Amino acid sequence: MQLNADQVQNALPWAALIEALSDIFARDDVRAPIRHHHAIEVPGEPQATLLLMPAWIEGEYLGVKQVNVFPGNNARNLPGLSSHYMLSCGQSGQPLALLDGNELTARRTAAASALASRFLSRADASSLLMIGAGRMGRRLIPAHMSVRPIQRVQVWDRNAAASAALVAELRASDIDASVCGDQQLQRVAGEADIISCATLATEPVIFGDWLKPGAHLDLVGSFTPSMRETDNRAMQRCAVFVDTRAGALSETGDLIMPIREGAIGADKILAELAELCRGQHAGRAALANAEQAVTLFKSVGDSREDLAAAILAYRNHG
Repeated sequence: MQLNADQVQNALPWAALIEALSDIFARDDVRAPIRHHHAIEVPGEPQATLLLMPAWIEGEYLGVKQVNVFPGNNARNLPGLSSHYMLSCGQSGQPLALLDGNELTARRTAAASALASRFLSRADASSLLMIGAGRMGRRLIPAHMSVRPIQRVQVWDRNAAASAALVAELRASDIDASVCGDQQLQRVAGEADIISCATLATEPVIFGDWLKPGAHLDLVGSFTPSMRETDNRAMQRCAVFVDTRAGALSETGDLIMPIREGAIGADKILAELAELCRGQHAGRAALANAEQAVTLFKSVGDSREDLAAAILAYRNHG
């Protein structure tokens, strides 16, 4: 079976995907080794990177995502990144499905943020500020709306035309959406119940002092030690949760920088997603003055998410 991007999207409705992630993080028989990084020399062009992300459930399913990053493709007007996911039988090793990896990754990433929001945002959260109007923004908005009663969406992007295009798409789907301009950003951020960030920023875009009591900050974009979307003050002020401690402490500047600068320690992380899903931490409900607490979720991605999404797509399409 081979599933293209549209087929992957159709096979992964938000509610079912979020439940699939919750289930796989609650299990203790899932193996998810640290992802493999390999440098690939390309004659006459910039060095490429091969990423391999394996995971398996013993006796059930085995999967691996291959991500190819070829910077030289820009000169050929080709995407610099391509990926696919191979799902196999965990009993026999026989291949079951080959899935488009880009759509799989985008949807499982958005679903992880929505899953975290179920634990961390206020149940009555009704306003969402989306920072970033690209591929992830288009998926994070409906994912968050699937778990909270979002009535109003505002979109900010460094590219105003990109913000306007996304807002037009949302309005066409009867969503109350508007563009947040640069001059409005601090005010709108200070009013939002949920702020979701999916950018390639290397300097803070959202600041901790802007956040109102009871807000939830969802950080998706930073995936290297030199990237960050928020400042040290946010990390100090917020109750911090991550998808995985190992990944967050080694891969994202949102945590690496404030720890290196002495603003926080690694113990600032209260729990990771598996602990929330297993009931080892109750999320917002366990925080002092829970209604007024400011929460933060930082994700860098985990191969268990890919595996859960691939299994669900295989079952739904099969």
